[in-house]
This record gives sequence, C-alpha cells and structure tokens, in this order.
Amino acid sequence: MQVFLRVVETGSFSEAARQLMITPSTVSKLIGRIETRLGVRLLERSTRRLVLTGEGEIYYARSQNLLAELDAIEHDLSRGAASITGTVRVSASVGLGMVAIEPLLPEFWREFPNIALDLSISDEVIDLYLDRTDVAFRVGKLANSGMTAIRLGSAPRKIVASPEYLRRCGLPQCVADLGRHACLGFNFRRAASVWSLREGGQIVDSRVSGPLSANNGETVRRMALAGMGLARMGEFHIRGDLASGALVEVLADATAGESEDVHAVFLGSDHIPRRVRAFLDFMVPKLRAFLDAAPK
Repeated sequence: MQVFLRVVETGSFSEAARQLMITPSTVSKLIGRIETRLGVRLLERSTRRLVLTGEGEIYYARSQNLLAELDAIEHDLSRGAASITGTVRVSASVGLGMVAIEPLLPEFWREFPNIALDLSISDEVIDLYLDRTDVAFRVGKLANSGMTAIRLGSAPRKIVASPEYLRRCGLPQCVADLGRHACLGFNFRRAASVWSLREGGQIVDSRVSGPLSANNGETVRRMALAGMGLARMGEFHIRGDLASGALVEVLADATAGESEDVHAVFLGSDHIPRRVRAFLDFMVPKLRAFLDAAPK
C-alpha cells in the first residue's frame, strides 16, 4: 500500500523505486499483486505517464486514511495514552450520566490524564452540532440524522414505588389501578401522560397523573424514594434502589419485555479526533457491560 501511494505521488515506477530503495521491477510486481487480488486495474500505464482509474482513486484515498490511522496507532503505543490531549464535550441523560458514566471517570483519567471532559448531564435531547458536542449518550429511539450511532445495549423499564407509599396507598394489581395512584412523570416534549403497558396479551394505554412532572429522571427517582408516587424508569437508574429495597417493582408483568435502546452518538464516522476516539474506545465496552449486568 505504501508502494502504491509512492507511485501515485511521484507519478513514476522508477522514481518511486529510487525513493524506496528497491528495484522498478519490484514496484511493478507489488502493484500487480494488488490489482490481481482486487480484480481491478488501479493504474493506466503509458510511456508518458500513469493515470489513476476510478477504482485507483478510491484505493488511493482509502489507503491514505488507513496508513494515517496506522501511524496514529503506532504513535499512541510508542508514546502512551498520555500523548493524547484536548477536551471531549459529552452529553448524557441524568440517570446514565450519574450511575454509569461518572463512576468511570477516575479510571478514564488514570489512563488518559491529558484529556479533559466537558460533561453536560440533562434529559433534554441536544443538537450535537449547535451545542458543539463531541459525544452524546442517548436512551430511547433515535431520530433519523447524519450522526453515527454505536448501540450500547438496552435498558428495561420498570414501574416502582417506595415500600412506604405502597403501605399507604396499596399495591396496584392491574393496569386499571394506575388511575387511582399518584404517578410521577416528565415534562419534556417527547414525554406522554399515557403509559402503554401489557395486559392480557395486549397493549393497554393507561392515562396517568400525579403531583410531579420533572425534566429529569433523578428528580423523579428521589420523589419516588420519598413516597410521593409510582415512577416508570430505566432499570439502570434504580438498580441500586431495587437491590437495597428502597424501591419495589410493581406490575412487573405489564412491563415485561419493555426496554429502550441506549446509544453513543457522534458526528463523523471513521475520521474523528484521537481524543474522541480514545474516549469512545474506553467507554463503549464498559457501558455495554454495565447495561448487560441488569438482572434477568
């Protein structure tokens, strides 16, 4: 591949051979092997000059990118992760940011001490371009866009309440019971005052209401812990509360199989800054393991 690039850049087999300190016949054989393997011609040869074919132009551009990436990998390995510097601007939902991303940051900085993070935690969906954000972690259905998305896993949703609330208000036995319960909700545009749940093998829409509509999951969680009502939340956000008994799942059959996908989204694809690539390479496998650890 390096020989091919040198041939294109010098426009000559002989000049490429001279610069690489090999024979022109070796250069010709190497280019021929590439063309034979690919089954296409990359160069049109004449006595005067060499001209790239359409396939040759594609191979040339991709080869440049691949070799640049290889150089970057070797540079990182030879100098260590400490050589990667800069700021990565990150957006995450409140629950995922607090319980999954924040605990990973000390380990990330031990490995990449010269990368700073500009972390914004909000349940509002932002525009990565307008907000100058490098990576956003999103829970739920993605809108069609030009962004690149890496699926991290899925987050089961559960309806929960504190034991104190259930002692005071009773345990809902069916979806219809939700009408007489305080249900804590959200006030952002994509939220709905209807919970779609399973009952008798069908999806049933239950209109809910309660004393709180908040713009973030953490406020809803805290009010559920305080006994203010039922909350419908992603399992990862309340995993610790369920394990400790501070929150109890109700109507488990109604939410069985219900989950939301979790993605890391960013602008671009293969050619993103090294600092962003380092952040994603560190976070993605760990967040996948975190989501996969949900009790089955």
